[in-house]
Amino acid sequence: MKTVKLKLILSLITFLGITSFVVAQKSYNLDSKSAFSVSGTSTLHDWEMKSGSGTGLANLTIANSKLTEIESLSVTLLAENLKSEKKNMDKIAYETLKTDKNKNIKYVLKSAEKVNETTWELTGTYTIAGVSKVYKTTAKTTVTKDGLNLQGSNRITFTDFGMKSPTALLGTIKTGQDLTIKFNLNFNL
Repeated sequence: MKTVKLKLILSLITFLGITSFVVAQKSYNLDSKSAFSVSGTSTLHDWEMKSGSGTGLANLTIANSKLTEIESLSVTLLAENLKSEKKNMDKIAYETLKTDKNKNIKYVLKSAEKVNETTWELTGTYTIAGVSKVYKTTAKTTVTKDGLNLQGSNRITFTDFGMKSPTALLGTIKTGQDLTIKFNLNFNL
């Protein structure tokens, strides 16, 4: 009887060990197909700046083609990689972002809560123009053959990060206070 119980316990431990191995957490790197944008308004027209480059790392658990845990996630974007269609606008944006002292825009995850199979509520810290602020973000996730796609956006303001709304042409063109940050991130093994 003891031998049967011992075999059962060993079988259970082996099964749990294999199951744990199958759903082990892995590190995924941000790939070059990721995209970032910042958009807003002005008294002249709506505007958008985009970047397709950044670095990042995520520790994720994907089991049975489903995201089951986001342990950590961080993304760094060189601020001067954000580009609009106008060089003058880029120059003003970099002055506003204080890129002479703050080269990067960063995001670091603090916590992640699963809402449903494809939606997560992320809480993380954005650091922009040298100022850090915590935001909640609803993100849509898709498990791919290579890893994970994560999409979402946040509404922020210039003053949230200690920046003044940019102006041009001696103040005749003024930028609106509200901004939208969008991201479409691909994390691959």
